[in-house]
Amino acid sequence: MSSTTAFFTQKQGELVPSPHARGPWSPDMVHGRLLGGLAARALEQRHAEPGLHFARLTVDLFRNSPMLPVTVETALVRDGRRIRVADATLSTEQGVIGRASAVLLRQSEPPDGPQTLVTAAWDEPAPDGPPAEGPGWKPPFDLWRLTEWGAPGPGRAWMRERHPLVDEEAVTPFVRAALAADFASPLSNAGTDGLRFINADYTLTLARLPESDVLGIEATGHLNAAGVATGHVTLHDTTGPIGFCAVTAVANAVGLGGR
Repeated sequence: MSSTTAFFTQKQGELVPSPHARGPWSPDMVHGRLLGGLAARALEQRHAEPGLHFARLTVDLFRNSPMLPVTVETALVRDGRRIRVADATLSTEQGVIGRASAVLLRQSEPPDGPQTLVTAAWDEPAPDGPPAEGPGWKPPFDLWRLTEWGAPGPGRAWMRERHPLVDEEAVTPFVRAALAADFASPLSNAGTDGLRFINADYTLTLARLPESDVLGIEATGHLNAAGVATGHVTLHDTTGPIGFCAVTAVANAVGLGGR
């Protein structure tokens, strides 16, 4: 990762977006995936503890974020013996733009006996060359598309962060997973003629943190009715599956509108 081109610079408690923090839909809008990353970063910095694992992160993206400084506030909701729950609120000078909730669970010895169902590792080898750049928007992260957009069947991709999220901080495994999870929406909700749904949220669940900087995403479900969709993906690192992500989305046939 580059140490000089972070997506955000921290100045006096605010996170100021860099030009490449823009998303593909508008030059005046921060990419939604970065808001989930900022929420995960703040929750991890303020509420992590050895022996507690970030098992779930839900990110609500209910308002488009302009290219303005962002503040992230967190609050401890519950601190029990085996569970910790914390919330995050993301704001700009124009008001609240998103929120997140995390569940941390106490790690322990796994129970004895085999499971009736275990998600298998996928059959995609880790990428060993540079990602291919296609036409249109150039993502500010490395992306290896294993299936073509609009092709029937489950979509698959490998991705890797190219820039720090904030200043020169290393991207932690939890933040890396949170950033990658937003890709669940285009991968699971894509149609044969493009992306016609805009996601309102995503919920990432992790059995373990990723051990590699490259993460694989495989679309494993999509349903829609009356203009409302839900999508589901499985996340992998280079050693196997690590968790799932589900998104909800609303039909957006003529281009991105407001949430």
